[in-house]
Amino acid sequence: MRIYKTKDYEDMSRKAANVISAQVITKPDCVLGLATGSTPIGTYKQLIERYQNGDLDFSEVKSVNLDEYKGLPKDHDQSYYYFMYTNLFKDINIDLDNTNIPNGMEPDSDKECDRYNKVIESMGGVDLQILGLGHNGHIGFNEPEEVFEKLTHCVDLTESTIEANKRFFASADDVPRQAYTMGIKTIMQAKKILLVVSGEDKAAILRDTLCGPITPQVPASILQLHNDVIVVADEAALSLMD
Repeated sequence: MRIYKTKDYEDMSRKAANVISAQVITKPDCVLGLATGSTPIGTYKQLIERYQNGDLDFSEVKSVNLDEYKGLPKDHDQSYYYFMYTNLFKDINIDLDNTNIPNGMEPDSDKECDRYNKVIESMGGVDLQILGLGHNGHIGFNEPEEVFEKLTHCVDLTESTIEANKRFFASADDVPRQAYTMGIKTIMQAKKILLVVSGEDKAAILRDTLCGPITPQVPASILQLHNDVIVVADEAALSLMD
């Protein structure tokens, strides 16, 4: 595990974009595992800028997203498809047919999870998986559990996650209670993992993730077992690691 301490969010975003850029340049037809949330937005802006400057070509890249709310259509402004389209896809030359996100409108959870697992398998797995870190240690929507969930599954979101996400909706009642998410096994099968973390409010959970016991109560702690993890975090997020 390599840990890069950055000065601030902007520096974190730039260094994270360097890792992704290197992957795309080295393997133009790579499979990128993408994440949503506020943390990677700056990284995606960096990638857009590099594409617009002629430094990156996404025409052969394929992507798979970690998760999607169950019950939200693609055009809902809080769906993760909408997030990805707005914050990255529309401003680069990726083929939208090569982008993959769970279908939140599929009511049959088993059917959708099986479909998504097969999509990832058909691509030969993920070359580089980008992850953010939830305050409770979730990666994707893999919430604290008694066991590590392996493959794509439908998860009941915890109250803390619903609370964290309600600022994006008109009211807490509008926040979906379930989501489809890649499982821990799928994430761990990625050839390389990039964890991006920013802010003092993530310092305690980042310390537990990197230095604490490996437990499904802190889902991200499983990353300690992966053989190629890059952590890019700002000084505030790493403040308890000194």
